[in-house]
Amino acid sequence: MKINMGGIDRLIRVVVGVVLIGLVLFDRIGPWGYIGVLPIATALIAWCPAYVRFGISTRCSSGSCGTACAKE
Repeated sequence: MKINMGGIDRLIRVVVGVVLIGLVLFDRIGPWGYIGVLPIATALIAWCPAYVRFGISTRCSSGSCGTACAKE
């Protein structure tokens, strides 16, 4: 697996995942909110299978700058 996510992308995924799981725990949404585990998992491994499929990378070749960069 080649890293295809930048820092900002990963941060947003963690925040979204935590919010979804928190909403489930506080009974605001149904159990489907546990889907928040997926963005957290992809952020932790810095790899998104959907990005591979569509040829997207938010990781810069010079490092993890968090901006959209040309395909490596």
